[in-house]
Amino acid sequence: MRKIRKIEPLAPPAPIKKRVAAYARVSIQKEKSLRSLSAQVSHYSEFIQKHHEWEYAGVYADEALTGTRDNRPEFQRMIQDCKAGKIDIILVKSISRLARNTVTMLETVRELNAINVDVWFENENIRSLSADGELMLTILASFAQEESLSNSENMKWKFKKRFEEGRPSTTIMLGYKLVNEKFIIIPEEAEAVRFIFTEFVNGATRSEIFRKLQATRYRPKNGGNWNYSTINCTLRNEKYAGILLLQKHYRENHLNKKVRINRGEMPMYRVENNHPAIIDMATFEKAQELLAQAYKPRKKKQHNITEGEQISCQQQSKE
Repeated sequence: MRKIRKIEPLAPPAPIKKRVAAYARVSIQKEKSLRSLSAQVSHYSEFIQKHHEWEYAGVYADEALTGTRDNRPEFQRMIQDCKAGKIDIILVKSISRLARNTVTMLETVRELNAINVDVWFENENIRSLSADGELMLTILASFAQEESLSNSENMKWKFKKRFEEGRPSTTIMLGYKLVNEKFIIIPEEAEAVRFIFTEFVNGATRSEIFRKLQATRYRPKNGGNWNYSTINCTLRNEKYAGILLLQKHYRENHLNKKVRINRGEMPMYRVENNHPAIIDMATFEKAQELLAQAYKPRKKKQHNITEGEQISCQQQSKE
């Protein structure tokens, strides 16, 4: 006898949610930019969680000076999480937020596409895994790179005009403060500067000056302890003799923004008697002679100022 039995359909499988993260980046040392970063993090956190088909995978946010990968720890962490299979989609405000140049941007997108991670660019309305995604990204990234170059050239022009007019940039250095582009001596800090120069020209080594400073009431600009780099930077700084030397360093290009010591590649601008001196010219010149003699033998490597320290000294005044 024939039997008919109804077989109930299986319940449809629950849709697999896409794990969605967002990436945000702003330039460092800008209060307005930091507020923008906070706003971006809040925006993406709310935006992702409003989509029921998405699973919130976090917001990665960098306060970065450049768009290079090496300088962005959160970016690197995000890439590692993608490789670990924790992220399916990355939301980014614009192409320029992911990378400053076409090559880096495309390398990153291709790396993510290879592991099936889709990058969505909000402003340009582009998805990297779409059929025409890479073509559009190549074109738009080139425009973004040109815009970055244009902005960089504009900044260079502004600084060049300032240098030609003998106008200093922001200066943070022991002994002075900059008020309306004028150097104002800070008496208690100036005493420390005179102490360093006087001891050095009278025959004290930098090791001896270091030990003596530790025993005095004098302290570095931002507190803490003295070090050889601070002493070297102080002894080499022509501003203490009332001289303003501009463009002692420069940035290599608008992409990597590496700081280079100006060894004649760019013009420099020297302004004599620019501001009240803390050290007289004879003392300053004597100190430079002693420094030159000290570096010739290079016997005490730990006391020699490195190129990095030279850049650090120059970056204090942004010139």
